[in-house]
Amino acid sequence: MTGGSGLVGNGIQTIIGNDKREDEEWIYLSSKDANLLSREETFAAFDKFKPTHVIHLAALVGGLYAHIGNNCEFFRKNMEMNDNILQASQRNKVKKLVSCLSTCIFPDKTTYPIDETMVHDGPPHASNFGYGYAKRMMDVQNRAYSEEHGCMFTSVIPCNIFGPHDNFNLEKSHVIPGLIHKAYEAKKNQTAFEIWGTGIAVRQFIYSLDLARLTIWAMREYKEIDPIIFAPDESDEVSIRDVSVMILEAIDFVGEVKFLTDRPDGQLKKTASNAKLRSYLPEFKFTPTRQAIEETVKWYNENHDTARN
Repeated sequence: MTGGSGLVGNGIQTIIGNDKREDEEWIYLSSKDANLLSREETFAAFDKFKPTHVIHLAALVGGLYAHIGNNCEFFRKNMEMNDNILQASQRNKVKKLVSCLSTCIFPDKTTYPIDETMVHDGPPHASNFGYGYAKRMMDVQNRAYSEEHGCMFTSVIPCNIFGPHDNFNLEKSHVIPGLIHKAYEAKKNQTAFEIWGTGIAVRQFIYSLDLARLTIWAMREYKEIDPIIFAPDESDEVSIRDVSVMILEAIDFVGEVKFLTDRPDGQLKKTASNAKLRSYLPEFKFTPTRQAIEETVKWYNENHDTARN
Protein backbone atom coordinates (compact mmCIF):
# COMPACT_ATOMS: atom_id res chain seq x y z
CA MET A 1 0.00 0.00 0.00
CA THR A 2 1.38 3.39 -0.99
CA GLY A 3 0.70 6.30 1.34
CA GLY A 4 0.84 3.91 4.28
CA SER A 5 1.67 6.60 6.83
CA GLY A 6 -1.07 9.02 5.73
CA LEU A 7 -4.65 9.58 6.79
CA VAL A 8 -6.28 6.63 5.00
CA GLY A 9 -3.17 4.46 5.34
CA ASN A 10 -3.29 4.75 9.11
CA GLY A 11 -7.00 3.98 9.02
CA ILE A 12 -6.37 0.80 7.03
CA GLN A 13 -3.61 -0.22 9.44
CA THR A 14 -6.07 0.21 12.32
CA ILE A 15 -8.79 -1.88 10.65
CA ILE A 16 -6.40 -4.60 9.43
CA GLY A 17 -5.06 -4.87 12.99
CA ASN A 18 -8.43 -6.38 13.87
CA ASP A 19 -9.24 -8.04 10.55
CA LYS A 20 -6.07 -9.56 9.11
CA ARG A 21 -6.56 -12.77 7.17
CA GLU A 22 -4.14 -15.68 7.24
CA ASP A 23 -3.46 -15.51 3.50
CA GLU A 24 -2.59 -11.79 3.60
CA GLU A 25 0.66 -9.96 4.32
CA TRP A 26 0.26 -6.17 4.40
CA ILE A 27 3.17 -3.86 3.59
CA TYR A 28 2.71 -0.14 4.26
CA LEU A 29 5.01 2.06 2.20
CA SER A 30 5.76 5.71 2.98
CA SER A 31 7.94 8.34 1.32
CA LYS A 32 10.85 6.94 3.36
CA ASP A 33 10.65 3.71 1.34
CA ALA A 34 10.51 5.27 -2.13
CA ASN A 35 10.01 8.56 -3.90
CA LEU A 36 7.09 7.66 -6.14
CA LEU A 37 7.89 10.60 -8.41
CA SER A 38 10.99 8.64 -9.39
CA ARG A 39 10.39 5.81 -11.86
CA GLU A 40 13.58 4.09 -10.72
CA GLU A 41 12.71 4.22 -7.00
CA THR A 42 9.14 3.10 -7.65
CA PHE A 43 10.29 0.12 -9.73
CA ALA A 44 12.92 -0.72 -7.09
CA ALA A 45 10.27 -0.82 -4.36
CA PHE A 46 8.10 -3.16 -6.44
CA ASP A 47 11.12 -5.37 -7.19
CA LYS A 48 11.93 -5.50 -3.48
CA PHE A 49 8.48 -6.32 -2.10
CA LYS A 50 6.99 -8.11 -5.15
CA PRO A 51 3.35 -7.24 -4.34
CA THR A 52 0.50 -9.31 -5.73
CA HIS A 53 -2.09 -6.61 -4.85
CA VAL A 54 -1.66 -2.84 -4.53
CA ILE A 55 -3.70 -0.10 -2.86
CA HIS A 56 -2.48 3.24 -4.19
CA LEU A 57 -3.21 6.06 -1.72
CA ALA A 58 -0.15 8.29 -2.13
CA ALA A 59 -0.80 11.67 -3.75
CA LEU A 60 0.05 15.34 -3.60
CA VAL A 61 -3.07 16.66 -1.86
CA GLY A 62 -4.30 19.86 -0.28
CA GLY A 63 -7.33 21.99 0.45
CA LEU A 64 -8.68 25.05 -1.36
CA TYR A 65 -5.84 27.31 -0.20
CA ALA A 66 -3.14 24.91 -1.40
CA HIS A 67 -4.58 24.54 -4.90
CA ILE A 68 -4.94 28.24 -5.71
CA GLY A 69 -2.06 29.15 -8.02
CA ASN A 70 -0.57 25.64 -7.93
CA ASN A 71 -2.65 23.67 -10.42
CA CYS A 72 0.34 22.89 -12.63
CA GLU A 73 2.29 21.33 -9.76
CA PHE A 74 -0.71 19.29 -8.58
CA PHE A 75 -1.33 18.00 -12.11
CA ARG A 76 2.27 17.22 -12.99
CA LYS A 77 3.30 15.48 -9.77
CA ASN A 78 0.16 13.40 -9.42
CA MET A 79 0.35 12.33 -13.07
CA GLU A 80 3.99 11.28 -12.65
CA MET A 81 3.27 9.36 -9.45
CA ASN A 82 0.22 7.58 -10.84
CA ASP A 83 1.97 6.65 -14.08
CA ASN A 84 4.90 5.14 -12.17
CA ILE A 85 2.58 3.04 -10.00
CA LEU A 86 0.57 1.78 -12.96
CA GLN A 87 3.67 0.90 -14.98
CA ALA A 88 5.28 -0.87 -12.05
CA SER A 89 2.07 -2.81 -11.32
CA GLN A 90 1.72 -3.97 -14.92
CA ARG A 91 5.43 -4.80 -15.17
CA ASN A 92 5.25 -6.92 -11.99
CA LYS A 93 2.00 -8.66 -12.99
CA VAL A 94 0.08 -7.29 -10.00
CA LYS A 95 -3.22 -9.19 -9.79
CA LYS A 96 -5.24 -6.19 -8.62
CA LEU A 97 -4.63 -2.47 -8.18
CA VAL A 98 -7.09 -0.21 -6.34
CA SER A 99 -6.38 3.53 -6.59
CA CYS A 100 -8.00 6.22 -4.46
CA LEU A 101 -9.44 9.15 -6.43
CA SER A 102 -11.60 12.08 -5.26
CA THR A 103 -14.96 13.69 -6.00
CA CYS A 104 -12.86 16.63 -7.29
CA ILE A 105 -12.69 14.70 -10.56
CA PHE A 106 -16.34 15.38 -11.36
CA PRO A 107 -17.51 18.23 -13.61
CA ASP A 108 -18.12 21.61 -12.03
CA LYS A 109 -21.26 22.24 -14.06
CA THR A 110 -23.45 19.19 -13.68
CA THR A 111 -26.67 17.83 -12.24
CA TYR A 112 -26.90 16.28 -8.78
CA PRO A 113 -26.36 13.80 -7.41
CA ILE A 114 -23.25 12.98 -9.44
CA ASP A 115 -22.56 9.32 -10.12
CA GLU A 116 -19.85 7.14 -11.62
CA THR A 117 -21.12 7.57 -15.19
CA MET A 118 -20.50 11.35 -15.12
CA VAL A 119 -16.73 11.45 -14.50
CA HIS A 120 -15.79 12.73 -17.97
CA ASP A 121 -18.83 14.91 -18.74
CA GLY A 122 -17.05 18.28 -18.38
CA PRO A 123 -14.13 20.11 -16.74
CA PRO A 124 -13.68 20.01 -12.95
CA HIS A 125 -13.97 23.11 -10.78
CA ALA A 126 -11.47 25.81 -11.75
CA SER A 127 -10.04 26.08 -8.23
CA ASN A 128 -8.42 22.62 -8.32
CA PHE A 129 -8.56 21.53 -11.96
CA GLY A 130 -4.94 20.29 -11.93
CA TYR A 131 -5.57 17.78 -9.16
CA GLY A 132 -9.00 16.91 -10.55
CA TYR A 133 -7.72 16.10 -14.04
CA ALA A 134 -4.73 14.11 -12.72
CA LYS A 135 -6.99 11.96 -10.57
CA ARG A 136 -9.52 11.62 -13.39
CA MET A 137 -6.80 10.24 -15.65
CA MET A 138 -6.44 7.24 -13.34
CA ASP A 139 -9.80 6.04 -14.62
CA VAL A 140 -8.61 6.49 -18.22
CA GLN A 141 -5.39 4.61 -17.48
CA ASN A 142 -7.23 1.80 -15.69
CA ARG A 143 -9.37 1.24 -18.78
CA ALA A 144 -6.34 1.39 -21.09
CA TYR A 145 -4.33 -1.12 -19.04
CA SER A 146 -7.35 -3.43 -18.88
CA GLU A 147 -7.91 -3.25 -22.64
CA GLU A 148 -4.27 -3.56 -23.68
CA HIS A 149 -2.79 -5.78 -20.96
CA GLY A 150 -5.77 -7.43 -19.25
CA CYS A 151 -4.95 -5.78 -15.92
CA MET A 152 -7.46 -5.69 -13.05
CA PHE A 153 -6.90 -2.03 -12.22
CA THR A 154 -9.78 -0.11 -10.66
CA SER A 155 -10.46 2.90 -8.44
CA VAL A 156 -12.60 4.17 -5.59
CA ILE A 157 -13.92 7.74 -5.33
CA PRO A 158 -14.36 8.96 -1.74
CA CYS A 159 -16.00 12.23 -0.81
CA ASN A 160 -14.22 14.60 1.63
CA ILE A 161 -12.09 12.51 4.02
CA PHE A 162 -11.03 13.38 7.58
CA GLY A 163 -9.95 11.66 10.76
CA PRO A 164 -6.99 10.89 13.05
CA HIS A 165 -3.52 11.23 11.45
CA ASP A 166 -4.85 13.85 9.02
CA ASN A 167 -2.77 16.77 7.75
CA PHE A 168 -3.72 19.77 9.92
CA ASN A 169 -1.36 22.25 8.24
CA LEU A 170 -3.38 25.40 7.60
CA GLU A 171 -2.00 25.89 4.08
CA LYS A 172 -2.16 22.26 2.95
CA SER A 173 -5.08 20.75 4.84
CA HIS A 174 -8.60 19.95 3.75
CA VAL A 175 -11.50 21.76 5.36
CA ILE A 176 -12.18 19.80 8.57
CA PRO A 177 -8.56 19.36 9.78
CA GLY A 178 -7.90 23.00 8.88
CA LEU A 179 -10.88 24.16 10.93
CA ILE A 180 -9.86 21.93 13.84
CA HIS A 181 -6.37 23.47 13.84
CA LYS A 182 -7.86 26.98 13.68
CA ALA A 183 -10.24 26.22 16.55
CA TYR A 184 -7.40 24.78 18.64
CA GLU A 185 -5.30 27.92 18.14
CA ALA A 186 -8.23 30.27 18.69
CA LYS A 187 -9.05 28.60 22.00
CA LYS A 188 -5.40 28.50 23.08
CA ASN A 189 -4.73 32.15 22.18
CA GLN A 190 -8.22 33.45 23.03
CA THR A 191 -8.63 34.92 19.55
CA ALA A 192 -11.46 34.92 17.04
CA PHE A 193 -12.23 31.77 15.07
CA GLU A 194 -12.13 32.65 11.36
CA ILE A 195 -13.77 30.73 8.52
CA TRP A 196 -13.09 31.41 4.84
CA GLY A 197 -16.26 32.20 2.88
CA THR A 198 -19.87 32.28 3.95
CA GLY A 199 -20.10 28.72 5.27
CA ILE A 200 -23.00 27.89 2.94
CA ALA A 201 -21.07 25.33 0.85
CA VAL A 202 -22.24 21.80 1.58
CA ARG A 203 -20.27 18.56 1.54
CA GLN A 204 -20.53 14.86 2.24
CA PHE A 205 -17.77 13.81 4.63
CA ILE A 206 -16.41 10.31 5.18
CA TYR A 207 -14.54 9.28 8.31
CA SER A 208 -11.13 7.79 7.50
CA LEU A 209 -11.91 4.56 9.36
CA ASP A 210 -15.10 4.09 7.31
CA LEU A 211 -13.12 4.67 4.11
CA ALA A 212 -10.52 2.18 5.33
CA ARG A 213 -13.17 -0.52 5.76
CA LEU A 214 -14.61 0.18 2.32
CA THR A 215 -11.21 0.24 0.61
CA ILE A 216 -10.30 -3.12 2.13
CA TRP A 217 -13.63 -4.47 0.87
CA ALA A 218 -12.88 -3.08 -2.60
CA MET A 219 -9.51 -4.83 -2.65
CA ARG A 220 -10.98 -8.12 -1.52
CA GLU A 221 -14.36 -8.15 -3.28
CA TYR A 222 -14.93 -5.43 -5.92
CA LYS A 223 -14.45 -6.83 -9.43
CA GLU A 224 -15.25 -3.94 -11.81
CA ILE A 225 -12.81 -1.76 -13.75
CA ASP A 226 -15.33 1.07 -13.48
CA PRO A 227 -14.88 3.21 -10.36
CA ILE A 228 -17.18 3.21 -7.34
CA ILE A 229 -18.12 6.20 -5.17
CA PHE A 230 -17.70 5.94 -1.40
CA ALA A 231 -19.91 8.53 0.26
CA PRO A 232 -22.60 8.64 2.97
CA ASP A 233 -26.25 9.05 2.04
CA GLU A 234 -27.31 12.39 0.55
CA SER A 235 -29.30 13.12 3.72
CA ASP A 236 -25.99 13.23 5.63
CA GLU A 237 -24.71 16.21 3.63
CA VAL A 238 -23.68 19.09 5.91
CA SER A 239 -22.73 22.75 5.44
CA ILE A 240 -19.31 24.16 6.32
CA ARG A 241 -21.10 26.41 8.83
CA ASP A 242 -22.63 23.39 10.61
CA VAL A 243 -19.31 21.51 10.53
CA SER A 244 -17.66 24.54 12.15
CA VAL A 245 -20.26 24.51 14.94
CA MET A 246 -19.61 20.80 15.57
CA ILE A 247 -15.87 21.42 15.77
CA LEU A 248 -16.24 24.38 18.13
CA GLU A 249 -18.52 22.36 20.40
CA ALA A 250 -16.13 19.39 20.37
CA ILE A 251 -13.13 21.59 21.21
CA ASP A 252 -15.14 23.57 23.78
CA PHE A 253 -14.44 26.96 22.20
CA VAL A 254 -16.17 30.04 23.58
CA GLY A 255 -15.37 33.22 21.68
CA GLU A 256 -15.92 35.27 18.56
CA VAL A 257 -16.63 33.53 15.23
CA LYS A 258 -15.92 35.41 11.99
CA PHE A 259 -16.94 34.43 8.47
CA LEU A 260 -14.51 36.02 6.00
CA THR A 261 -17.05 36.60 3.24
CA ASP A 262 -14.49 38.25 0.97
CA ARG A 263 -12.72 34.88 0.66
CA PRO A 264 -13.88 32.15 -1.77
CA ASP A 265 -16.31 29.40 -0.78
CA GLY A 266 -14.96 27.00 -3.39
CA GLN A 267 -17.41 24.67 -5.10
CA LEU A 268 -20.76 25.15 -3.37
CA LYS A 269 -22.01 21.61 -3.88
CA LYS A 270 -20.56 18.20 -4.81
CA THR A 271 -23.38 15.84 -3.84
CA ALA A 272 -22.45 12.29 -4.86
CA SER A 273 -24.72 9.29 -5.22
CA ASN A 274 -23.85 6.14 -3.29
CA ALA A 275 -26.45 4.03 -5.09
CA LYS A 276 -23.79 1.78 -6.60
CA LEU A 277 -22.15 1.23 -3.20
CA ARG A 278 -25.55 0.49 -1.64
CA SER A 279 -26.22 -2.10 -4.34
CA TYR A 280 -23.18 -3.98 -3.04
CA LEU A 281 -23.32 -3.10 0.67
CA PRO A 282 -26.88 -2.03 1.53
CA GLU A 283 -26.33 -2.37 5.30
CA PHE A 284 -23.02 -0.51 5.62
CA LYS A 285 -23.21 1.98 8.47
CA PHE A 286 -21.27 5.24 8.21
CA THR A 287 -20.01 6.92 11.38
CA PRO A 288 -22.16 10.03 12.03
CA THR A 289 -20.26 13.24 11.20
CA ARG A 290 -20.62 14.68 14.69
CA GLN A 291 -19.23 11.52 16.32
CA ALA A 292 -16.36 11.35 13.82
CA ILE A 293 -15.49 15.02 14.45
CA GLU A 294 -15.50 14.46 18.22
CA GLU A 295 -13.14 11.49 17.84
CA THR A 296 -10.86 13.45 15.50
CA VAL A 297 -10.75 16.46 17.83
CA LYS A 298 -9.94 14.15 20.75
CA TRP A 299 -7.09 12.60 18.75
CA TYR A 300 -5.76 16.02 17.76
CA ASN A 301 -5.83 17.33 21.33
CA GLU A 302 -3.90 14.27 22.48
CA ASN A 303 -1.41 14.31 19.57
CA HIS A 304 -1.05 18.00 18.75
CA ASP A 305 2.70 18.12 19.27
CA THR A 306 3.37 15.24 16.83
CA ALA A 307 0.52 15.80 14.35
CA ARG A 308 1.18 17.20 10.89
CA ASN A 309 0.74 20.90 11.64
